[in-house]
Amino acid sequence: MSARTTSDQARARPGWVPAVAVVLAGLVAMGLTASLGLWAAGAADLPDGAFPRVVAATLVTSVGGVVEFSGDAGGLAETTAGLTVIPLSVTLAGALVIAAGFLRPLRNRAPAGDRELGSWAAKVALLWLLALLGLALGARQTFRISLGEGAIADIGDLFGLTPQVGFATDVPLSLFFGLLWLAGVLVLALLVSRGTPLSGRLLRLREPARPVAYAMVALLLVHVLLGLVVGLVTAGTRGHPAETFATLLLGLPNLAWLGLTLGLGATWDGRVEGPFSLPMPHVLDQVLRSEDVRALNVGTLSEHDGRVWWLVVAAAVLVLAAAFLAAARSPAGVPLWQHAVRMAVALALTVLMICLVGRVSASYGLSVLGIGDLGGDLAGEVFLRPRVWGALGLAVLWGLVTGALGALLAGAARRRGPTP
Repeated sequence: MSARTTSDQARARPGWVPAVAVVLAGLVAMGLTASLGLWAAGAADLPDGAFPRVVAATLVTSVGGVVEFSGDAGGLAETTAGLTVIPLSVTLAGALVIAAGFLRPLRNRAPAGDRELGSWAAKVALLWLLALLGLALGARQTFRISLGEGAIADIGDLFGLTPQVGFATDVPLSLFFGLLWLAGVLVLALLVSRGTPLSGRLLRLREPARPVAYAMVALLLVHVLLGLVVGLVTAGTRGHPAETFATLLLGLPNLAWLGLTLGLGATWDGRVEGPFSLPMPHVLDQVLRSEDVRALNVGTLSEHDGRVWWLVVAAAVLVLAAAFLAAARSPAGVPLWQHAVRMAVALALTVLMICLVGRVSASYGLSVLGIGDLGGDLAGEVFLRPRVWGALGLAVLWGLVTGALGALLAGAARRRGPTP
């Protein structure tokens, strides 16, 4: 009986109960992260009980969902608003929990065949889509914009203006991008996992890419951990702890991975205009606060704070360490040029991912009788976008150099002792 039970456990296919547990655990991790971050940012004080809906919208956007804004201010006025930003702290929390839950039933058992693996992934995907549908339908709210006091308020009273702005999700697009996000998480989890047994064909596809994929994931996570340490030190020494914790809980990877691209030499274009600012260190706000588009790189940042050159040092050390890790986990017979090419491709794909998910765009405004700038904190714009091709070119160059150096270091380490 016991032998049969052991054999059954080794070959049992993951069912619906583990799939429910995976999806619920991911949603709980994301919901807690988003709720604490928004609470620290003051969103709990929003009127009309909007906090749960804002949390739902945050979860939808964290997996690539689309939230659309609309405005209404009566026949003589117009309100506009837009927001494009992915709260990557929430994204990362969900990705780590879902990946771990997805891999857990596959460990310490017989290799998973293509059909079995597809069935397990389909169960998780179906439940994920149902949960995301509920979040997308619940993420909608309308707010009234206060006109304040003085002349602007008088104009509003005169014309009976009650400007409002609301948000709602684009459900089909949110489901599509949410499913695409989940597929990426599951594929990456299988790619970097060492202890998950796969069938022969899947194993052959995974083995060449696994060492460098693992190294890139480690590189991204180490940058997040370093950013967390810096953020906690900042919260403890420079005041404004609530503001700092809101940034950490909502946008820590946004800043950490931006720092990685800047350390590699990439340039981002941006501008901060109006009463609000980017959720990032003050020096970035100083560089970008202008009526014109400004270039953001280590050169422009160093004009305000020379310590930003440490980003270059950190990038050099950590990318080389990632290249060494990838080479050390690769078979001994892989040629040096192949290590360099794999590292270049992997780093370029990593930087491309950062460029795609790290963009920021936010704007709002109120116009009356065609007058678009009424002042009084009623208009503003923030955006940050990368120069993608330059960033990718630099990533390829860094990858080729560090890939070759990492392979040389790994070869020397193998000759002196056992492979890590």
